[in-house]
Amino acid sequence: MAQEIEIEFKNLLTKEEFLQLIKQFSIRNKDFRVQENHYFDTPDFQLKEKQSALRVRVKDGNSTLTLKTPITNGLLETNQGLSPMQAEELLKQGLFPEGEVKDVLLNIGTEIPSLLHFGSLKTKRAELEFQEGLLVFDESTYFDKVDYELEYEVKDFDTGKKIFFDLLKEQDIPKRETENKIKRFYREKVRRES
Repeated sequence: MAQEIEIEFKNLLTKEEFLQLIKQFSIRNKDFRVQENHYFDTPDFQLKEKQSALRVRVKDGNSTLTLKTPITNGLLETNQGLSPMQAEELLKQGLFPEGEVKDVLLNIGTEIPSLLHFGSLKTKRAELEFQEGLLVFDESTYFDKVDYELEYEVKDFDTGKKIFFDLLKEQDIPKRETENKIKRFYREKVRRES
């Protein structure tokens, strides 16, 4: 089973702050890759209620099914590669593939037949090794909204936290309470439907 612990820090940015950072770190247009996340939940948001998230990420022609579930100081990611046919069947017909992700979903009490594809978020992403982790520059588009985000993925919570918040301070970027992409996506979806 492909599982890993994800420890990351994130901060939403203004467009100006984002441009300032990519200039500071010499990131060029060709350093960005496009990925698309397709989000799933039940009509009554069983996964959201459990602080969990389910997505299919399409990147460089490959599709990965990922379930994120909460653990202390991070998230447990269960990842499963999908063939092009499996990805299409899941996205277009709701046919859920057998495998690790389905097993974990069943273990946490999710009703698999009721999972729905809620929509997609497209991200232009650049990554850079920085001190003890990976610095990630994201420009995400969903509905007609664009947001900018800096993430820092690390192995050690305390070390990563210090490095990340020192970087924000050095760059004169205020610390902002930042929800993950799926929460921002759902909030915008609900706002549009109300």
